[in-house]
Amino acid sequence: MEKSVPMNDWKAMKAQRAINRVHLIIHGAALAALFYYRITTIATTTSSTHFVAHLVIFTAELTLSFMWLLSQASLWNPVARTVYPERLPSDDDLPSLDVFICTADPVKEPSLGVMNTVISALALDYPPTKLHLYLSDDGGSPVTLRALQRARSFAKVWLPFCRKYKVKNRCPQAYFLGEEIGGQGRIGDGDSDTDHFFVDKKAIKEAYEDFKISLGKIVTEEDAGASRDHSPTIEVMSDDEEFPFVVYVAREKRPSHPHNFKAGALNVLLRVSGMMSNSPYILSLDCDMYCNDPASARQAMCFHLDPKLSQNLAFVQFPQIFHNIRRNHDIYDGAMRFVWTKWDGLNGLRGPVLSGTGFYIKREALYGIRKLQPNVDLNQLNEYYGSSNEFIKSIYRSYKMNFSSTDESMQKEVQLLASCSYDKGTKWGQEVGYRYFAVVEDYFTGFNLHCEGWISVYFAPSRPCFLGSSPISLSETLVQNMRWFLGLSQVALSKYSPLVYGAMRMSVLQSMAYAELAFYAIYFLPAYILALLPQLCLLAGVPLYPQVSSPFFPVFVFVFVSSQLKHAQEVLASGDSLRTWVNEQRVWVMKSLTSYSFAAANAILEKMGLAKASFVPTSKVTDDEVDKLYQMGKYDFRAPPPFMVILCSIYMLNLASLVVGLARVLVKGKMNEMAMQAFLPLFGVVMHYPLMEGMVLRKDGGRVSPSVSLLSVVVSSLVSAYAALAH
Repeated sequence: MEKSVPMNDWKAMKAQRAINRVHLIIHGAALAALFYYRITTIATTTSSTHFVAHLVIFTAELTLSFMWLLSQASLWNPVARTVYPERLPSDDDLPSLDVFICTADPVKEPSLGVMNTVISALALDYPPTKLHLYLSDDGGSPVTLRALQRARSFAKVWLPFCRKYKVKNRCPQAYFLGEEIGGQGRIGDGDSDTDHFFVDKKAIKEAYEDFKISLGKIVTEEDAGASRDHSPTIEVMSDDEEFPFVVYVAREKRPSHPHNFKAGALNVLLRVSGMMSNSPYILSLDCDMYCNDPASARQAMCFHLDPKLSQNLAFVQFPQIFHNIRRNHDIYDGAMRFVWTKWDGLNGLRGPVLSGTGFYIKREALYGIRKLQPNVDLNQLNEYYGSSNEFIKSIYRSYKMNFSSTDESMQKEVQLLASCSYDKGTKWGQEVGYRYFAVVEDYFTGFNLHCEGWISVYFAPSRPCFLGSSPISLSETLVQNMRWFLGLSQVALSKYSPLVYGAMRMSVLQSMAYAELAFYAIYFLPAYILALLPQLCLLAGVPLYPQVSSPFFPVFVFVFVSSQLKHAQEVLASGDSLRTWVNEQRVWVMKSLTSYSFAAANAILEKMGLAKASFVPTSKVTDDEVDKLYQMGKYDFRAPPPFMVILCSIYMLNLASLVVGLARVLVKGKMNEMAMQAFLPLFGVVMHYPLMEGMVLRKDGGRVSPSVSLLSVVVSSLVSAYAALAH
């Protein structure tokens, strides 16, 4: 019998794995020595002030060590994957595919960008009769509906052009801008240089310009505001059998009913699509994450159709790559390099976390059918899936539904499925569909799927399959991260905490990897302690670290240097420069002191019933001044005042402790016992010099507000004076 040829392959990243494991052993041994010093020092300290100071700094060291230990799970066995799309079955034998795109506000998410994502998805290299696109408009805006109709009309001329000339980048906006992506060179014009090509290209460009003008007119003619109180609207656009099926969906929203953020919108798409196309696989995209390589669907199918993987494979995750991020110039860490490094490691376990966009997921995994008994009755199914018996029938059908937009009973059924009360009293959002418990519906849904025994795959091809836009201002960065880590903290503080709930349902390493993300906001605690306590103790003359002559001094130095060198090694292994290492260090501290601390505080208050989670979409509108500052490598410090007061006050405190504290140490000849404490504020002041620049030297619009600077000086002066006088 002839052996089947595999459609995908994997190989261990042996060099990186060896580095990770050796570092784990050596760094772990150094931490053990550090703990020994700290415990013996605390046990023998007679001064109450010294006892409290050492206890607090030990809390910071324990927290950092705990998070470091959790991080080792995703470094244990990194794996890289490859695919062979040419080995896929013929087009006739490929499964059908639904594409879900969510948008919420045409003001914050301009229609031109959203429709470019839609068009790029319609142009995927996949049989058009097996491709169906659903656009969720949570704002229920007539602007988005009319824009989708125009986008579909333009796509009817754009798609034949792309196929005829084998255009690689099928997002028209990116194609005509001739963007340069990650050293790939200019996006291709096709592989033909005939006169016909240039004539057709000119015509298609004129059609695109007309399309852009028409969208501009729609915005002026319609109310662009997003509604929070509207009836469900579902419009099917399918007048051409050779063109992908397009559906506009605005679910019902009422102020009196919870709408469950993006997860609620995705579950409506899941139900509505089940009644229409019922494809076994779904591609989920953010509205600003366009398809940069039409081959992604076939690449994903190389995993989903692999007989060795398909039975338990829930989703294939592609990385999020951002076209507006400059390599080695990512001052806000918007590329999230460290995340994708971890996903390589999770590839060697049971797969990565579901990551919001750019993933191909199996419909069956979302339905949770495996949890039902084979002889389950209709009443039990209604408890799980709701009152629509027609939808329940679709769950067990693997073929395309015969949906008709002129069938009134069918129209009523999909209206019911898109109603705001349909989820009530069912398992939707709990055991079925995308999960509602936390605002990070992607993380929580993937976590539950892994707990149920499903696996996932991370695939990062050389050409990015999806490209989006990342915040390029400090304000958007910090607010976005606060929202993400609020959701993760919700999970950490709940009964679903990965170290308890996950450890009983998945491997220890997998639960550690999920726990690292869930508890990530706790970094705010050591960040605050290390940014304040050593500096205040330096002013007060209280030693926290061993003397230079102590045998434990090299231990502390080694732990610091070891962690920094490991981070630098990972950055360089990713193909980035040491400038990226500096940027990541700097922004990590900024996020820890602001986003993570506010996220943790909000999660705790919510747990106590004193606050409620909210979700605001990140603005996709680009400000020219913000973009100019980013291109110049200058931070835009127009962030929320509470954030900036915290950052600037701590910076000024570090500067004061360095100048005053170091002077005192030199005068009193105590450098031997205070050397390390003098180094910490020096490191902070140098690393975060852009804050000083923003407060003192810059005069542009992105500088630190004078009122923030003044308040920060007052706060830091009062705290510094108190510490100095306390001595």
